[in-house]
Amino acid sequence: MVIGASEIIKHVKSPSYQPVTVKRLARQLGVQEEEYNQFRQLVRSLIEQGRLKRGKGGTIRPPEVKRLVAGVFRPARAGYGFVKPLPEEEVPWVEIFIPAQHVKDANRGDEVLVQITRLPRRPGKYPEGRIVTVVERARTQFVGTYFEQDGVGYVRIDGTSFGEPIFVGDPGAKRVKPDDKVVVDIVRFPQPGVEGEGVIVDVLGPKDDPDVDLATVICEYELPHTFPKEVLEEAREVARAYDPDKASGRRDFTSVTTVTIDPVDAKDFDDAVHVHRESDGTWELHVHIADVAHFVREGTALDGEARKRGTSVYLPGHVLPMLPEVLSNGVCSLQEGKLRFTKSVVLRFNAKGTLLDTFITPGIIKVTKRLDYDTVMDFWQNPEKYEGKFPADVAEMLRLMRELAALLRKRRRERGFLELDLPEVELELDDEGRLLNAIVRSQDESHQCIEEFMLSANEAVARYLDDRGVMFLRRIHPDPDEYKLEQFGAFVRAMGFKIRNPQDRFELQRLLDRTRGTPEQRPIHYMLLRSMKQAVYSPEDEGHYGIASDAYCHFTSPIRRYPDLVIHRILDRIWQTPDWHPDEAELRVLGEHCTFTERRAESAERELVKLKILRFLADNLGVVLQGYIRAIEDVGFFVETVTIPVEGFVHVTALTGDYYRFDHRARALVGIRSGRCYRLGDRVTVKVVHVDLDRREVDLQLTDEEPNVDRILPRAVGEKTTSPDRAAARRSTRAGGGKRRAQVKPNRTRSRSNASRRKRR
Repeated sequence: MVIGASEIIKHVKSPSYQPVTVKRLARQLGVQEEEYNQFRQLVRSLIEQGRLKRGKGGTIRPPEVKRLVAGVFRPARAGYGFVKPLPEEEVPWVEIFIPAQHVKDANRGDEVLVQITRLPRRPGKYPEGRIVTVVERARTQFVGTYFEQDGVGYVRIDGTSFGEPIFVGDPGAKRVKPDDKVVVDIVRFPQPGVEGEGVIVDVLGPKDDPDVDLATVICEYELPHTFPKEVLEEAREVARAYDPDKASGRRDFTSVTTVTIDPVDAKDFDDAVHVHRESDGTWELHVHIADVAHFVREGTALDGEARKRGTSVYLPGHVLPMLPEVLSNGVCSLQEGKLRFTKSVVLRFNAKGTLLDTFITPGIIKVTKRLDYDTVMDFWQNPEKYEGKFPADVAEMLRLMRELAALLRKRRRERGFLELDLPEVELELDDEGRLLNAIVRSQDESHQCIEEFMLSANEAVARYLDDRGVMFLRRIHPDPDEYKLEQFGAFVRAMGFKIRNPQDRFELQRLLDRTRGTPEQRPIHYMLLRSMKQAVYSPEDEGHYGIASDAYCHFTSPIRRYPDLVIHRILDRIWQTPDWHPDEAELRVLGEHCTFTERRAESAERELVKLKILRFLADNLGVVLQGYIRAIEDVGFFVETVTIPVEGFVHVTALTGDYYRFDHRARALVGIRSGRCYRLGDRVTVKVVHVDLDRREVDLQLTDEEPNVDRILPRAVGEKTTSPDRAAARRSTRAGGGKRRAQVKPNRTRSRSNASRRKRR
């Protein structure tokens, strides 16, 4: 008879028990050999649940349950929430569930102290707790809409974090008017039975003004949007001091044919490439990256501001750069015909694409030709059009680049690289910030080519540092949780696809290929994305699951990502002092900060894009869209639309002609009389019936009408490719004016990009 969980726990907690390994524990409990694998899985599940603990030497011990745990709070739409324990807590749970009645006055991002009230009973479930106190507020200032009631002022905070308005009393000093967007500093957070109270600190303007959207999001996410005077002055001094003739110690690449390939309207160019093939079939790839570390010295005001920002933020019609433009669009940028300092990676591959050796050095280059993605793709498809338009060496190198990139991509797929295909929409805005058009752009072979070269360079630098025993700021993407992959497997099977082992990356790869180009592509690729963890910056050596790499870092975008700049500085230090090592604690703190700023940038962009789309939908009620069901609750389901990516809710009362019950096991709404079933991933056609701009919510209704959005936004639709990594490496710095554009990611915060999705993994 197989031993049960209660018997194992009782034995381990007995006073006479001495910690032993799983095998010895099995012997003590009389587990038969044929039952051992099942027993071992049960012990592993109990450890994951926190009901047992693995000690030194793999010994099994009783749990040391911490009844008070510090963590970060994340609210859910329905009022309940989750707390992610801080790393130093060393508890076995990813999150702790907080029922709505025990949330207290915590808000998103607050550091809280949680009392554990109930432990999980099976794998994949969270323990339950209640918030004892808020240790530190993530923020006290929020954006909302001002209104008056009975002569008293209130602010309805944007979004769904606050269920009730915030009392602001008499705000006459700010000359605020009803329906103005305002910034309110909350002095007393609301909680059950207690009204929130705040003070208006800024008036942004009328809520119906589209230009207020930008200010709203900047304030809401506390984005640094102006450079201090001393930072601008320091940047100008650094730019004036640049002398390309003082290039001693740098390898000279100026006579080598080198190109940049970027979006047509890009202003900052931080990478250039060169490819050639030897007579014996070996390949040589040069990846030259702007040497930002030469200009932004550690400890300066310029560095402090760059570190605080962490990343450039690309918003519809506006960019908040990490560095002042005199650097990002000037002396740091690898402009055609200009002498520029670089960190250069030289990679040699054999004829089959196997890396033979790596050489990394400070360099100086002069870009031969600035190219854009569209032109390169057109050249590959119609080479006869470009006869005489490109220098012969550039044309020949473009052909070689295509061949090498395909070879490297093939090898990466053989390693288990997972390529998700999710739509990415480019918004086109008018001068007033209103939506003119939504265009789904394709990431063609030209994008993939440069992305492959950047991936190779990032990997090479990480391995270069690894080989020298130097700790550095890695880009890690931890392996997915097995339980989440099992849930994904169940979802896929419910859609009619066979998958035996969802933990097998090659089986996942085959599934992605099989669904590519089918109606099931989007829900399946999206659900796999949701099943994965988010990539982060950390000195921990955990590898990168999505690109199947055991050593990876971000090195190729130092103009707009601070982690890349850190890698450049580490290279400089070890070249100067080979036995130098960075401080691990400092790297850990820096990694957490850069992960935060990256996700803040993604969230801010997504929020502003969402506002633009919601304004469009509010002006076009009744528009009919296609979408798929991405989440189901007992009161209805959420639909993500396709042509214009937005999430809306279909309430169960809008499902006419039957009464529907929620089937927990199948995660479906099922008609009691008809048996009609609405499941995750089902494709549906919906009509927009209501838009709440303040709460940023959309109400939808199922319809048999034909989609009509193409008559309002008549551009052609393409396809876009993404990866499992959620880094926010933007490509183009759009300054606004005229028709303004911005990229849209899937509604989950994981995918990203402005005009190019490369270099973000």
